Amino acid sequence: MGIIMMTKQDENNTIILEMRVSQEEFRQLRGELNDIYLFTDRVANVPSKVSLRGRNEATRYFLIPRQLRKEIAVHGKVSCQRIENSGKSIFVYVLDRLCGKDLVQGV
Repeated sequence: MGIIMMTKQDENNTIILEMRVSQEEFRQLRGELNDIYLFTDRVANVPSKVSLRGRNEATRYFLIPRQLRKEIAVHGKVSCQRIENSGKSIFVYVLDRLCGKDLVQGV
């Protein structure tokens, strides 16, 4: 878990951040230094649930809340990353958007 040490605004109205993160968290980037997303679990304020199914509840489904279901590409590639930190598990799902809204289903 990182901390923003300094912020500065440049002439293009973009924000320059100086951050402090652990070596382990930096290694998790696997050398990727572009297209980095910052987030905090403190603003995850839409309640959701995990549905347990199957024998001994071995299958688990992360339920997408209604207000977040619009324009989700269900036919594209989906990948996931798990981040363990401070007694919390953070699952990040990445859905590739497809070419048009004809393949997007809103529920």
